[in-house]
Amino acid sequence: MLHLRMIAPHHLTGQVVELIERTVGTTHLVVLEGAARDPEGDLVLCDVARESADELLQEMRSLGIGRSGSIAVENIDLSISTRADRAEEEAPGEAADAVIWEQLAESTHEESTLTITYSAFLIVATMIAACGVVLDNAILIVGAMAVGPEFGPLAGICTGLVQRLPKAAWRSTIALLVGFAAAIVATTVFSLVMDALGLFHPGMLDKPRPNTSFIWQPDPFSFVVAVLAGVAGMLSLTSAKSGALVGVAISVTTVPAGANAAVALSYGEFGQMWGSAEQLLLNLLGIIVSGSLTLLGWKLLWRTQHARMIRPPGAPRGGSGDA
Repeated sequence: MLHLRMIAPHHLTGQVVELIERTVGTTHLVVLEGAARDPEGDLVLCDVARESADELLQEMRSLGIGRSGSIAVENIDLSISTRADRAEEEAPGEAADAVIWEQLAESTHEESTLTITYSAFLIVATMIAACGVVLDNAILIVGAMAVGPEFGPLAGICTGLVQRLPKAAWRSTIALLVGFAAAIVATTVFSLVMDALGLFHPGMLDKPRPNTSFIWQPDPFSFVVAVLAGVAGMLSLTSAKSGALVGVAISVTTVPAGANAAVALSYGEFGQMWGSAEQLLLNLLGIIVSGSLTLLGWKLLWRTQHARMIRPPGAPRGGSGDA
């Protein structure tokens, strides 16, 4: 269940209450007239099943509540209420499958903005991966994959494309491209410094590297794995199962490919550099394509549930009854 807290102008409160009552999966409706001071209006509280939340939020925005008042959404970790149980049973579909597009857009916006923190994480991850490729150390490669924050902008691009939000897609694209460019340049300098200190040398890059040679030798499986990772990543974001994102991060070789390209560039190994660049682009393209298609599929699926989320006039509320 989700808890909604809304500040509605006095002249819209009746429409807000009516909308909540007509939406299946809602309960615990509270109206405090004149309670809000900034902005001035009525405070409206309710709980809603996750399956019905997106439809309700869209209708609220169409009333202009987001402009003239406010809408806040909170997760309810525990709700001991028969009414809440009935509301969840009434809502169509399953909570784990529900997509709240407003929440998705907000989370990807935060993770896909070019910030100092984002850039620092990507640069550090690429440097760790650089150590992994020259040492042929798979553990360092996996660690670098887990540290890399690049899935945020990738998810932002997918969300922007599916939701037709060009500014969001462009912002995410800039974060992705500028972030990787900065990481590769910084890691090239890092490689030269490590070479000057005697910790890196050309022979480490040229010798057989059975654990990491795949990074600069892309094959069809590179694209296949990226496609599967894109599907898993978007499912994780839309279902709020963020734990799966760690598995997604360590299944694609975006950061290691950027690191190998940087080290190869520092030693003039242009064959490895271009191979690594191809690996990087294949992974990015695969994730964007499959992630966008996954979101589009969810959007079409939940569109079929639209009619079931609005209660016909006069129909009894499934969430009513004694608690």
